[in-house]
Amino acid sequence: MANFWAQANALLRKNLTYQRKRIWTNVRLVLIPLFLCLLLFLIQYVIDKGIEVANSASSKKCGSEDDVIGGDCPVPKPPLLPPMLQIPNPASRAVQASFFSHGDLPDKSCRKTGTCPVTILLTGNNNSFGKVLSGNMFGGSFAVNTSDVLPSLASNVLGSTFGAGINYYADQGINSEIYNIQSQCRPNSTWPFSFGQIHTVVKCVQGLSLWRNSSVEVNDELFKGNWRGNTEKMTNEISAAYDLLSTDRKNFDVTIWYNTTNSGDNSNERKRLVRVPRLINLVSNAYLKFLKGPGTRILFEFVKEVPKHATNYSPDLASLLGPLFFTWIILLLFPVILTTLVYEKQERLRIIMKMHGLGDGPYWLISYAYFLIVSMLYIISLVSFGSAIGLKFFRLNAYSIQYTFYFIFINLQIALAFLVSSLFSKVKTATVVAYLLVFGSGLLGNSLFEGMLESSSFPENGVLALELYPGFSLFRGLYEFSESAVRGNGMKWADFRECSMDKLFYIMSVEWFVILIVAYYIDQVSQSGKSHFYFLKNPFKKSSSLPSPSVQRQSSRNIRIDIEKTDVTQEREKVEQLRNEGKAGHAIVCDNMKKVYPGSDGNPSKTAVRGLYLDVVSGECFGMLGPNGAGKTSFINMMTGLLKPTSGTAFVQGLDICKDMNKVYTSMGVCPQHDLLWETLTGREHLLFYGRLKNIKGSALTQAVEESLKSVSLFDGGVADKPAGKYSGGMKRRLSVAISLIGNPKVVYMDEPSTGLDPASRKNLWTVIQRAKQNTAIILTTHSMEEAEFLCDRIGIFVDGGLQCIGNPKELKGRYGGSYVFTMTTASEHEESVERMVIRTSPNAKRVYHLAGTQKFEIPKQEVMIADLFLMVAKVKSKYTVFAWGLADTTLEDVFFKVATTAQPSLS
Repeated sequence: MANFWAQANALLRKNLTYQRKRIWTNVRLVLIPLFLCLLLFLIQYVIDKGIEVANSASSKKCGSEDDVIGGDCPVPKPPLLPPMLQIPNPASRAVQASFFSHGDLPDKSCRKTGTCPVTILLTGNNNSFGKVLSGNMFGGSFAVNTSDVLPSLASNVLGSTFGAGINYYADQGINSEIYNIQSQCRPNSTWPFSFGQIHTVVKCVQGLSLWRNSSVEVNDELFKGNWRGNTEKMTNEISAAYDLLSTDRKNFDVTIWYNTTNSGDNSNERKRLVRVPRLINLVSNAYLKFLKGPGTRILFEFVKEVPKHATNYSPDLASLLGPLFFTWIILLLFPVILTTLVYEKQERLRIIMKMHGLGDGPYWLISYAYFLIVSMLYIISLVSFGSAIGLKFFRLNAYSIQYTFYFIFINLQIALAFLVSSLFSKVKTATVVAYLLVFGSGLLGNSLFEGMLESSSFPENGVLALELYPGFSLFRGLYEFSESAVRGNGMKWADFRECSMDKLFYIMSVEWFVILIVAYYIDQVSQSGKSHFYFLKNPFKKSSSLPSPSVQRQSSRNIRIDIEKTDVTQEREKVEQLRNEGKAGHAIVCDNMKKVYPGSDGNPSKTAVRGLYLDVVSGECFGMLGPNGAGKTSFINMMTGLLKPTSGTAFVQGLDICKDMNKVYTSMGVCPQHDLLWETLTGREHLLFYGRLKNIKGSALTQAVEESLKSVSLFDGGVADKPAGKYSGGMKRRLSVAISLIGNPKVVYMDEPSTGLDPASRKNLWTVIQRAKQNTAIILTTHSMEEAEFLCDRIGIFVDGGLQCIGNPKELKGRYGGSYVFTMTTASEHEESVERMVIRTSPNAKRVYHLAGTQKFEIPKQEVMIADLFLMVAKVKSKYTVFAWGLADTTLEDVFFKVATTAQPSLS
């Protein structure tokens, strides 16, 4: 029996051999990120060159106002700009309308003259105080000191119909019409105005402050006024509104409504800054005037942007596209791992390795280590090559953080692949689902999850909950790397907590551990056939052998004895005697094994095996014959661990298959009905792998492999070193038999081993099996009666889930075939005469077939001698023309046919 490390060594060597044969597939896998990074680099290069050409072709010089507005040139000393209110266009200002409940707005005729006022609404808890405050909002006539423009402008309330730009390095409102908002305006009041190199005209517009009784009324008017679907088919925009709340002489508490729709310039969607500072100053000055008199005010002279460097650099695509692009690249490993695991399940390679002694521990260790090594090479090549070609996404962020993050995630990804593989049995289905997860994770992360990360209103706990999905965990980490690279400083360990990467690492680490445990648990329950609570059992309890006699006797009560099947009854009694005596020396002991498949869709349950008792000793080949659907495959599947018995059990070398199947595998060989081989491994490599699993080492392993190859005629002509995928069907069958016999297992199950072989190869294979059974118990299923008679020491005919007879071929032929088969062909008109002569010779003779003069009779051996039959033939020939005749003893095929046909009606 091979120990843990011997099994791991065998699997590792096999995997290395297998991967060596598909080395270019692995090389291409590792080169994928290099190719994609190179593609990103080339796109970046083209963009950089395009920007460089555009800059060189431009004749503009930094310092002009256009460059300031464009934002490409450096601005070491930003300009001082006067603060202004955002006001509606004259045609959009609020006027009387049917949907307004108050009638204090101006008549809509003002729109024809362009004199509609700018309306501001006020509300609050103190009506009288609010109305006083509303009268202090707007000043008098426009007055500007040309020698000191900004301080004198601060005493005026200016407004613009143009929205603010994306920054305050320039203001388009100064280049357009500027409005001075006053309490009263004289008709056509305008003033010339110069600001730097800008010369324009300031127009007067009336400011109208209206009181409302509640914030509900204010909100209703603001909503209806800005709704383009109203009955007047136009907007009635109110510039702003104030809710003074509980403001009084000792408390200043204000809520401001402001408009960001910029109806004056809807084409420019990038105008994001809102002219709110002047709104705050306006209500603050009104409050100060109320408290201290009209001479008191806060001068709001200008607004000024911070200085900036030149911004005419090209964007770093790797940093901007990093979360989506690299999410896809790293997740591409998931389909590779998943399909490899599902392929082993689909082709049943995992179970055939398990049947030959490979434990779950070595399988998990080697498979996990292999996927981890490939994933690490993939990640190292990605980071190294990305850094080498100058991608800031990799260069700026600390490599220690990156590798730690990637290491945790690829472990999480491998564990997830093991878990998800339990859901699939077909590679094609798993592949489609895996790639949907890959691209879906990237797209959802980019379109949905990124918005949640950037939203201040989305709760942090919600983000952490979404990061429980590994695809979003990866996206979050890459997003933080990208943001750090875009800022130009990169992520360092000092920034680790600030961007919540510590929580992300905790989530992925815990999830990795939990998913790995769950995946292993599901594997043990589904693949190894253990109970759902197997981990609660005492690990130090010794494995049970045959059950105690008291339990045996109790379990054997009420078993019906069929007196007609004395051989089957004797087999049951022999098994019961072995149980009572507690003997465990026999190779295979089946104790009342049953298998019932539950019914579904209204169909009744199906009993595949009905209380099977069987004893097979070492050195014996037991043949199991039966028609299709008799239950042979279900029996073999229970014995090899693919199915668990519904009741009863079996003991292999004294070990219970229901409790100790993993130990049973170490002394078992299997030749399945369908060849389970690796297409790229040679016959020699297959046998080396399974030989190591049987704990054969060194020169003994080499010798055993060569002898196995020679015994099945796969040694000469270089056949042993050809990939199994290039073998013919017969060669694969012979290799499967050699695999089942290598290492001299104590028990071997062969399911139709000679199927598809030519007569010469079949005879040679029979010789191999007959030589191998000397120290081995073999259970063999076959449809070839010749094979059963040649190989089997005992034969059991299995019909409708139960044994109908057991014995060696001669006993069965003697018991169920105690007659001669006599055949004669004459003219059709002589059939009755021939039949009468046969009856006179043997009164109990039975005609079983007749057609066109040919008749077949079963003649009991005890009634006649062969000489009597020859004399009868001579008499017939003397009277009639005999075209052909024959006399044969009963064959095993006749016995099988007779037992099968007589058993099924009795069972039905």
